[in-house]
Formats: sequence, structure tokens, C-alpha cells
Amino acid sequence: MTATPLADRIVVVTGASRGIGYAAARALAAAGAHVVAVARTVGGLEELDDAIRADGDEAATLVPLDLSDFAGIDRLGAALYERFGRVDALLGNAGLLGQLSPLGHIEPKIWDEVMTVNVTANWRLIRSLDPLLKQSDAGRAVFLTSGAPHNCRPYWGVYSVTKAALEALVRTYAAEVQNISAIRVNLLNPGPIRTGMRAQAMPGEDPMTLKTPDDLAPTIVKMCSPDFSETGIIFDFPTGKVLTPQKPA
Repeated sequence: MTATPLADRIVVVTGASRGIGYAAARALAAAGAHVVAVARTVGGLEELDDAIRADGDEAATLVPLDLSDFAGIDRLGAALYERFGRVDALLGNAGLLGQLSPLGHIEPKIWDEVMTVNVTANWRLIRSLDPLLKQSDAGRAVFLTSGAPHNCRPYWGVYSVTKAALEALVRTYAAEVQNISAIRVNLLNPGPIRTGMRAQAMPGEDPMTLKTPDDLAPTIVKMCSPDFSETGIIFDFPTGKVLTPQKPA
């Protein structure tokens, strides 16, 4: 019998139509969760739902939404409250790479787009879903980061800056809710994973040398589970180590 550690739990996944989000949504559904799948493309969401159903799991709730639509994020929170009264976990997976370029050559429009999706949209998700996570007996929030803000490699400026800001955002949220709720908030660095974004960033790399989103998915399930008690950490998937433990207040 398949273990279902997330049975009857409501889990929101952003960027759910492909890559890590797609694999995570399927794994979360297989673990018993009802997945609220958020992505820009209706077709990608429908393919995900077909895959979840084919796996024999409960159909997902599909939410076609561009995360730059902040009013739409607010409506999502209201709709989830009306339907479920709570959210048990949030996977903030959606992200943009932007432009690999010297800082002075980055187009302002691209800078704004990457900052919007990688940082501001996640703040808006926290703002919208925090009251619902507090209604859960074990609310969990997991956001995907990267090694980029720690390496600060040339030409990766916009991506590195947004992931550094995301880490500060998430760790601040973790500290704020740690002692007043059952919410646990963490960051996950997937490392090099065989995704479209990785291929865009590293076009000469052999993708067959990389781990896949399916390899990462069980770690996401674990971090979204009620028995995952860590908070305010960055979990580094390539090494299996905690990079940044939450310091006591």
C-alpha cells in the first residue's frame, strides 16, 4: 500500500505546469495531497491533471494565473478560503532566469519582470496565504532558491539578486511565524536539475549528467509534510545538508 503522508492536505504549487513544479505536483498528489496547481498555461495544467489522474490520484484544482497578476493572487487566497478554509502547504517554485548579461547591459524591463516573479510574487503569495496557512494544524511553506546568491558569478546578476532577496524574505517570514503558529517555512536549493531553465542557462551542458525533477520531488514531499519540523533553513539537495540554520531570536 502506498504511503500517503499528505492525505487530505491542501497544497498550493506555483509553476506547476513543467519542470520541478510538475514533478512535485505529481509526487504531492501521490502522497495524498489535493494539489492546487498554479501556472500561466492552461494546456500545461491540463496535461498535469491528466498525469495525476493517470497515476490514480485525486484530480488537481487548476489555477491559470500569471504571478505578475497580484490581484489574481489575492483572489486565489479568497477562493481557497471559501472552498477549503485553509492551506496546508505552499510550494513557491515558479521563477525566471532573466538575462545572463553584465549588470549594466540588462534591460530594465527584464530586471523588473524577474524581480516581480522571483521576489514580489512570493511576497504576495505569503500575504495572501498566510492566514490560510495559520488555519492548518501544520502549515508548511517551501520556496526554491539557488546557489547563485552565494556564488555571485559574473553575468548572473539579476537572478542572483532576486534569489538573495527571496532568501531574506523567506527567512524573515520564518522568524515572524515561528513562535506564534504551527507554520514552518524553509528554502530548498535543488542544485543542477535537468530543466528547461537549466538548459537555457547552460546550453553546452550534457543534461543526462544531471538529476531530474523526479529525483528532487521526494525531498519536496518531505519538506511539505507535517512531521518536517525545521524552519528558517536552506536545505541543499545536492549535498543533503542544511546550509543556513535558523538562529534563535
